[in-house]
Amino acid sequence: MRPPIIALLCGVLASVLFTGTASAGITEQNGPVPTGTAALIHNPIYKTGKLDPGTCQQEESLSPGDRESARVYLEFVLDCLNDSWRRQLTKAKLPFAKPRFETTSRLGFPTGCGPFPKGAQALYCSRNNKITFLLSPGILSQANELFLFQTMAHEYGHHVQQLTGIMRTYTSRKYRTDKEFLTEVRKVELQAECLSGAFTGSVWRSLNRRPSDFTYVLSYARSTASHGKAQNVAYWLTRGFEQESPGACNTFSAPKSKVA
Repeated sequence: MRPPIIALLCGVLASVLFTGTASAGITEQNGPVPTGTAALIHNPIYKTGKLDPGTCQQEESLSPGDRESARVYLEFVLDCLNDSWRRQLTKAKLPFAKPRFETTSRLGFPTGCGPFPKGAQALYCSRNNKITFLLSPGILSQANELFLFQTMAHEYGHHVQQLTGIMRTYTSRKYRTDKEFLTEVRKVELQAECLSGAFTGSVWRSLNRRPSDFTYVLSYARSTASHGKAQNVAYWLTRGFEQESPGACNTFSAPKSKVA
């Protein structure tokens, strides 16, 4: 989950994760989905090694202010994510299903988890496994490919958590205090950062991206304060990017200092 570019310019955080208990369209065709501690700490996705490289061969261009070109670009990224994570879930002998995807230009748009909230850029709803992406005129006037790419990769990280049983375990647990709950929220969000980094690292060379491009990605990721301290957001995103593997992303067994 990312704050919109306009929010970054204003120093305001505004993105949300909507969760629920349903898992529409996901079947256990490859094997049982883990639950409880097995899902969070010993998940088979952690043992699958590096993501296959080079799944995004030709990056689409984005026309400034053009909602249709932004939608097409996001669908291009989504296709890459589906190809990459389908193979990784197969390695883990876990089920795979594509997330639903929709764009909107207005707040209040129905997402399956309530109306699209003010200030959010994109969100993942686990009730219907759908990513909803806000493409308002204000956002489109500021958006670039890297921002859209990494935002989509982060929301897809939540879909991976849903497919692997991590999200369902997190949402079904009872939390004794708000502090305990917020600690788990940070683990979920930092893991999604890491999973997005693993995917991004795996396709970076095929996109002919420069090191300075990843520096830009880190700069706005650090501004997502609800995901944890800025240095921890950067730590997990970079860790995933460098290792290109979901095995780098076990935030649930990490030291407290790394998920604060």
